[in-house]
Amino acid sequence: MTSSKPSPRPTEAELDILRVLWDQGACTVREVHEQLHADGGAGYTTVLKLLQIMHAKGLVARDDAQRAHVYRATVSRQRTQKRFLSEMVTRLFNGSPSQLVLHALGETPRASKAELRQIRELLDRIDGGGKSQ
Repeated sequence: MTSSKPSPRPTEAELDILRVLWDQGACTVREVHEQLHADGGAGYTTVLKLLQIMHAKGLVARDDAQRAHVYRATVSRQRTQKRFLSEMVTRLFNGSPSQLVLHALGETPRASKAELRQIRELLDRIDGGGKSQ
């Protein structure tokens, strides 16, 4: 069953957990806690509570077939990035993606040569493909 309603916007703490799940795949609460707070930081119960909240929001799915529940992200990294970027362009740059790009490339830290090459390749594909955005 899929819903057309977008999932809730993750908080900063929830994004930290999602990054672990995107990078590592499905994890137990302990595994997420160890990735995020190997140096101490927040407690295990804090991570557990956040995962429970995220499950209620639909940001993660929980497999409780085993004693230790395993969580996996139900939202993709790409879709989440696109959502945050779209909101940022709308709110901070009056809906102008070009203003975002000009600002990002003109500020420090500067884009690396490899990043600039990727940007040029993307621009060439967009320009050469005749696609209008």
